[in-house]
Amino acid sequence: MLAAVSAVAIAVSLCPKSVAPAFAQEDLTAALSGQVAPDADLLLEATEITYDFDRDLIVATGDVQVYYDGNTVQAHQIVFDRKSQQLKAVGNVIFIEKNGNVVRTEEMTLSEDFSEGFARALQIDTTKRTRFLAETARREGGNVTTIENGVYTVYTKPTTPPNKPPLWRVRAEKIIHNQQEKVIRFENAAFEVYGKPIAYLPYLSMPDPSVTRKSGFLMPEGIVNDKLGYGVTVPYYWALSPYYDVTTRITPLTKQGVFTDLEYRHRFSAGQVSFSGAGLLQAQPGEFSTNRADDRLRGAVNSTASFNLSKNWTLGWDVTYKSDRAFFKDYSFTSFGGGDPSEIYLEGRTDRNALSIKGYAFQISQSDYSDSEFNANGFSPVGSSLQDKQPLVLPVIDYDYVFADPILAGELSLTANFTSLTRDETDAFSINGGTTAKFRGVDGTFSRFSAKSEWRKTFIDPLGQSFTPFAYVRGDLFFLASPDADVTALTGESFVGRAMPAAGLEYRYPFIATFDGGNQILEPIAQIVARPDEQRIGELPNDDAQSIVFDTTTLFDYDKFSGFDRAEGGTRLNVGLNYKLQFDSGYYLSALFGRSYHLAGENSYAVPDILGATEDSGLASGLSDYVGSLYLDTQYGIKLGAQARFDKEDFDVNRLQAQASGIYGPVVTSLAYAFLDAQPDVGIDEPREELLGSTSLRLEENWRLFGSMRYDLENSVVVQNGVGVGYDDEGFSLSVSYAEDRSRNDGDDVNRTLYFRIGLRTIGNTQVSSGVLN
Repeated sequence: MLAAVSAVAIAVSLCPKSVAPAFAQEDLTAALSGQVAPDADLLLEATEITYDFDRDLIVATGDVQVYYDGNTVQAHQIVFDRKSQQLKAVGNVIFIEKNGNVVRTEEMTLSEDFSEGFARALQIDTTKRTRFLAETARREGGNVTTIENGVYTVYTKPTTPPNKPPLWRVRAEKIIHNQQEKVIRFENAAFEVYGKPIAYLPYLSMPDPSVTRKSGFLMPEGIVNDKLGYGVTVPYYWALSPYYDVTTRITPLTKQGVFTDLEYRHRFSAGQVSFSGAGLLQAQPGEFSTNRADDRLRGAVNSTASFNLSKNWTLGWDVTYKSDRAFFKDYSFTSFGGGDPSEIYLEGRTDRNALSIKGYAFQISQSDYSDSEFNANGFSPVGSSLQDKQPLVLPVIDYDYVFADPILAGELSLTANFTSLTRDETDAFSINGGTTAKFRGVDGTFSRFSAKSEWRKTFIDPLGQSFTPFAYVRGDLFFLASPDADVTALTGESFVGRAMPAAGLEYRYPFIATFDGGNQILEPIAQIVARPDEQRIGELPNDDAQSIVFDTTTLFDYDKFSGFDRAEGGTRLNVGLNYKLQFDSGYYLSALFGRSYHLAGENSYAVPDILGATEDSGLASGLSDYVGSLYLDTQYGIKLGAQARFDKEDFDVNRLQAQASGIYGPVVTSLAYAFLDAQPDVGIDEPREELLGSTSLRLEENWRLFGSMRYDLENSVVVQNGVGVGYDDEGFSLSVSYAEDRSRNDGDDVNRTLYFRIGLRTIGNTQVSSGVLN
């Protein structure tokens, strides 16, 4: 006896607790209700549904879709056998699991609750874009899928050319995927590339692609180095808990013994911390010639942390100690980097104020050297005792506050800084045979407290002119302990005070012109700052204001010194002309040109301090050099930018930095140029001029060529160069590169490095680095 329901589309909602059947649906509901979980609904849609009372079968035909507990089965026909409590789907079957995996086959048998099943000639696509192909597959307990004569690989996105075959795959007699344990096991497997087996593996186990943390071996890495020998890094990851883990890396080296690297990471609800250590007992320390690199015991330790103490406060550190300066260069495969400088910090921040407390320590990588040409009489030779010439900076306290309520209708802000540093050795040099010393740093302990309060208010008149009056007052207190008696330029006082009040006005008047297709703005800018002369020039230490870069980015700074140790004085006028051009199509051009005038008082940049860095700054005379900048963005992949400083007398270029980047078809390239004229006042008698370029060329779909070069134009020398080839797709990446470096101070004229990297998505990455080839 048969009962049938036919329609273009019939939807049947099956729920044992709430069923509203109509005519033949009543029998159908009763027949299927036995397979429905107590808390789950089953919805079936089909063109025709037939109930065979004699054989106790329910047959749904034509665009059949079954929805149950988050799972979906689509097929041409689905037959439910009430006696065996099984569903049989036939014809273009698509089974979409509630975890997102998609199974495709021509015929599939499922248990009533979808927890068990069997199929032949099927394909399983996971949410991580991995794919299983199987001759047969059986699912048991809703958890374990066993695949006979199967293939595991990755598949591409729909945006990739359709039917693009995978480059690699793993073929096995049996693949067992345990979704509860999140493990995939392969038995009698072969790793194939382009369909050809290149490695046979009797047993292989890997985490499910959805797993981000699971204990086990990671991909090894190879090392080839003329001083280390041959080696292989074997990493093992220990997922000790959801909150902390350990990674160990053991690297046997044919020349130097066993290198050990360990990293511990712990994540808390309020932050994270890590501890790392690496080192070895060198078997052949004589391979190295730099200071202490030829010791037997070499290594380094590091710790990083960041903790949110509250909503606004953060405590953290990044501290590294290494046995010698060259450790990270010689053992560059160490898991943690150079870590220079070491830093510890406490930071607090709200909408209107910020406080940071930091400490720094520098452990340099450069080796000592000898350069008697610049030695200063009475001080340690240039290039010697470099580590002792580095300061310990502790603490550095910065505070910034912006008042919420207007003061005199303007904005009032407060800035404060306290810095204390200690240095063991004076860092001095001379450019005139040792008779006149210049000092990059002085031994002893120096502390400075600076506080600055600034007020500003902007007015715009009916014509569009902008007037910004401003005023600030700054005070500095210096505490000088145990200064070097040979540094006669420094004051002999242990406590020194300094004050600098200032007032000024900034004027802008933008002229805006629109045209069909865009607009342009021409804006003259003038700024005047009046203040007394800077006090105690050359009598006080200068550690944080040694860099003087005069360009358009600093043209309208009230004080152009880079730090607090110097305070610009005298009356100064800064003028410039700003131009902007923008097209509706996206092209954008901006340019700024200007200069600075010292109008009255003593010019801070004309009076040298203990270093004399301001003498070639372009600001030392009453009329400064000219500065200009240009920026162009085509919005079509081409960008250009330049900063330049031109001599005030003959308009010669004293400083130029330019960079360009572009994307055109398969080519991505960047080019940078830098020119610095001679600075005889600091011992640089020749100009410096370099060109740095890099490019990448995409070949066909996935291949690319890349290269880079750094070239010293002044001395006609290639400083660095490299070339490589790479392949990248969604499942596989490979790159081979070769580089040469002539800039390193380690006794080798040229350091050559060969680097090979290969990556298999879901399996891992590995690499081989040559280190140094000479």
